[in-house]
Amino acid sequence: MQDWRAAGPAYRALADRIRLLVIDGRIAPGTRLPAERELAAELGVSRTTIAAAYAALRDDEIIESVRGSGSIARLPRRPILLPETEAQPLDLSKAAMPAIPQLASAYLAAAERVPTVLGDSGFDPVGIPELRLAIAERYTTRGLPTTPDQILVTIGAQHAISLLSRTLLRRGDRVLMENPTYPHAIDAVAAAGARTVAVPVDSDEGWDLGILEQAITRGSPTMAYLMPHNHNPTGLTMGDDDLAETLALAAANGVTVVVDETMAELTLDGPNHLPAAAFGPAVLVGSVGKTVWGGVRIGWVRAESSLVRSLVRARLAGDLGTPILEQLVVSGLMPRMDEILDERIAWLRAGRAHLAAELDRRFPEWHAPLARGGLTTWINLGSPRSSQLVMAARARGLVVTAGPRFAVDGAFERFLRLPFSYTAEDTDRALDVLELAWHGVAEGRVAVQEDELTAVV
Repeated sequence: MQDWRAAGPAYRALADRIRLLVIDGRIAPGTRLPAERELAAELGVSRTTIAAAYAALRDDEIIESVRGSGSIARLPRRPILLPETEAQPLDLSKAAMPAIPQLASAYLAAAERVPTVLGDSGFDPVGIPELRLAIAERYTTRGLPTTPDQILVTIGAQHAISLLSRTLLRRGDRVLMENPTYPHAIDAVAAAGARTVAVPVDSDEGWDLGILEQAITRGSPTMAYLMPHNHNPTGLTMGDDDLAETLALAAANGVTVVVDETMAELTLDGPNHLPAAAFGPAVLVGSVGKTVWGGVRIGWVRAESSLVRSLVRARLAGDLGTPILEQLVVSGLMPRMDEILDERIAWLRAGRAHLAAELDRRFPEWHAPLARGGLTTWINLGSPRSSQLVMAARARGLVVTAGPRFAVDGAFERFLRLPFSYTAEDTDRALDVLELAWHGVAEGRVAVQEDELTAVV
C-alpha cells in the first residue's frame, strides 16, 4: 500500500503524484493512462476526482487527451516551474559539484590552441589523438595497459552508455542491472528495447552475490551494467575478489560487462586504486562530469579496438562527433587529474561530514549509512513516503529525487538520495525545507493509504 492523499483536495494530491511520476521518468512519455472510470475503481475514489485530476494535468501539459486513445503522458513543452518562494529555487536532484577553480584558465588555454585545428573538418566521431592518448596513458599509469585505439571519446558518460546499449543490444535482450542504479542507464537500456534483470544492492550489506551469480548463469543476459566502485546511489564498493569472480563468471557465460567508472576515482575512505574490473574483460565508461564539471561534456569508452570501431559506425546515425574545444580543455587537464581528484575528494569529505551530522541531528529516525565514496547518501526514511516527501519539498522550492527513480522495478519508496556535493549553505537550505516537509508528511497530514500509483497507471 502507498500513501498518496494528503491535506487539501484529493484531485490535486492525485495530480501532483502523477506529475511527479512523469517528471521523474517512472511513467514514460507516451504511456496511456487508465480511463477515468477504470482508475476511479482501482483507487476507490469518485470518477469526478479522477476527471478533475486529469483536467489539472492537461492544464499543466503533463497529459494530452487524444480522441480514441485516451489520456497520454507527456513532458510539457514549457518549463516546469517551482512555486514562488522567498528564496531562489534549489535543485539537489543532480549529484554534481561546482566547476573546478582551474576550469576558466583551462578554457582560455584551449581557446589559444583552436587555430591549430581549424584546418580539419571539425567532425570528430572518435576523439582527437592527443586526448585519446592522454586517457590511454592514464589507464596505463593506473595499471591497465591501454592504447589510443582502445579509446572512444564521447559526449559524456550518458552518451557512452546509450551508444553501447544501441550497439550491443537487440530488442528483447536481457540486461543485468544493479537495483538501485543510475536512472538514465535504465532509460538507455529501455530505449534499446531490452529487458532488465535486477540484482539487489543493499545499502548496508552490499551486493547479493548469490542472486548475481544466478542472474548471470540462469538469466541469460546479453549485457551487464555495473557500478562496482562508489556505486550510485549507495556509495558502496564491491570487494576486488568478488568483482574478479563476477567478471570471470560473466565472461564464461558470454555476458558483456559494462562498468561505469564515472565515480570510481572518488573514493573518500582509503586510497584510489584501479578498479579490479579494469583487469577483466570489461568495457569501461568514464567521464569528467563528476570530477571536473558537468558542463564539460566529455566522456569515453575503453574497450577492445574492434568494439571501438563498431561504436564509431553506430554513432554516426545519431551524432557526428564530440566538440573539439571541450576535447582540448580536457587534454590540458588530464596531466593534472591527480591534483584535481585530491581537491575534489577533500571537498566531498567535508560535505559528507556536514550532511551526516545534520541528518543525525534533524532526522534521528532516518538511517543514513556513511557513503565510502561517490557523491551521495542513500537514506532509509523508515516508511514508504519518499514520493510524498519529494512533492512536499517541491511545493517549498526544493527539487530532490524520490527513491523509486533509481529502481529497476519501481521499488525504494522508503529511500531518498541526497548529494553531499553542494556547499554547506545549500545543504542547510535543503535540509531546512526537508525538515518542514517531513514533519508535514509524518505528522498526520496524510489521510488515506492507496495502491502504488505507478503500478496502477
